[in-house]
Amino acid sequence: MTTQRVDISRRRFLIGTATAGAGLSLGLYLPLAGSDAQAAGTTLEVNAWVVIEPDDTVIIRIARSEMGQGTLTGLAQLVVEELECDWSRVKTEYPTPGQSLARDQVWGSFSTGGSQGIRGSHQYVREGGAAAREMLIEAAADIWGVPVGECRVSAGVISHRPTGRSTTYGKVASAAAELVPPFQVELKNPKVWKIAGKPVKRLDTLDKLSGKQVYGADLQLPGMLNAAIRACPVFGGTLDSFNAAAVSKMSGVRAVVRVEDNAVAVVADNWWQARTALDALPVTWDEGPNASLNSTSIAQMLDEGLDADAAAVGNQAGDAKSALGRAAKTVEATYGYPYQNHATMEPMNATARWVEGRCEVWCPTQNGEAALQAAAEAAGLPAGQCEVYKIHLGGGFGRRGAFHDFVKQAVAIAKQMPGIPVKLLWTREEDMQHGHYHPITKARLTGGLDEEGDLAGLHVRISGQSILASINPGWMQNGVDMLVFQGLLPEGDHAISYSVPNLLVDHAMRNPPVPPGFW
Repeated sequence: MTTQRVDISRRRFLIGTATAGAGLSLGLYLPLAGSDAQAAGTTLEVNAWVVIEPDDTVIIRIARSEMGQGTLTGLAQLVVEELECDWSRVKTEYPTPGQSLARDQVWGSFSTGGSQGIRGSHQYVREGGAAAREMLIEAAADIWGVPVGECRVSAGVISHRPTGRSTTYGKVASAAAELVPPFQVELKNPKVWKIAGKPVKRLDTLDKLSGKQVYGADLQLPGMLNAAIRACPVFGGTLDSFNAAAVSKMSGVRAVVRVEDNAVAVVADNWWQARTALDALPVTWDEGPNASLNSTSIAQMLDEGLDADAAAVGNQAGDAKSALGRAAKTVEATYGYPYQNHATMEPMNATARWVEGRCEVWCPTQNGEAALQAAAEAAGLPAGQCEVYKIHLGGGFGRRGAFHDFVKQAVAIAKQMPGIPVKLLWTREEDMQHGHYHPITKARLTGGLDEEGDLAGLHVRISGQSILASINPGWMQNGVDMLVFQGLLPEGDHAISYSVPNLLVDHAMRNPPVPPGFW
């Protein structure tokens, strides 16, 4: 199979030209797709967006992740709505971030978070379905020698009413693959949608109900070993030493290995053997500078922030402090929010295989591209020599988006077991202890009422952790984490929904050494 790029100065879409009888594969050009797409090889699995097989099966490639929220089915509905194929013959599959890298990011973003799975990609997946529809109709019209405008399609069956002829998508797919895709396509008015936005059975429900669905924790590969891991129980601490000889003769144990600078893992024939040996392993930790950290000291840090003079302003109107000073009555309340763990149903896991010059990872991830980068860093290889195979997630909630510590750990273990696939599965205890938590925060609200009892001034002082300061300081604005002010901003998607004549919303950043994350 060869894949060619239409000149992007005139065209917006990619087409894949299949060998005779193999079907149509259509992908579309995205704003970040770059230059020429690389040939996809000889199999259907590496084509972009829409694949139609000779038996009328439609395979829709979904770059976003499915973790129970219905994104996979929702995106498929959008493509099918425009494609006008038979919903009962639709299948989906994940392209890989390695394939996307090799083809100039043809699938766009793989990130699934912030409620962007559908709304961040609905336009271009609909365009892909619509373009495929037009090409398939045109192919049928050419075969019949009739005007395209006289042809109609429904549920993947193309008909020419004046002559009564009809055919199916699968029969004209090869011919359609040879056509130049349309420069522009007309999308359907949502008012006439039949599939998109309608209640349908999710495409992955049956496999989940029957137990056929494979999650990362279920994955089995030939010759695979299993690993259990324990990291230093204190944030910022390191691994001092361990006595591998004490457990090396236990049933099934293959190896005891150091993982990065803060963890130790046992590799065994099955996971329970690895976990049992890990529990028996003598380990010495260097707990580091945070050995005495506790909830009381963190609370004191936040309390100090509530009264601090310096704070970053997120929203200001009028003079709140003056209004409070002359108020007839002031009312004050302090609210607190503790650390919250993502607590996904499926603990963190990843399976890795490393050989000289090549690394492969199978894992549940909200961001295949980030997982690929993490694997490459841990493997010490260019991203082009690595691959990540995405699996349905047993819960994500942000934990499997920005953080791929479990991927790095799996690769670090696999590097010490060359050529052997190793599945790393965290215990529930490890998962709870080494999360990236919704940050602890306190907020003091001081309101000033005038003589009529109306709110004349309000000061909202937020004291707490910044997620961006920990995971991506480059996203901060002059040292200020504006995401802290979501719901309290003067304008935009997260604008305040009420008006106070004198308002001050500020943030005293206090960052305890506990890793925060989006939740």
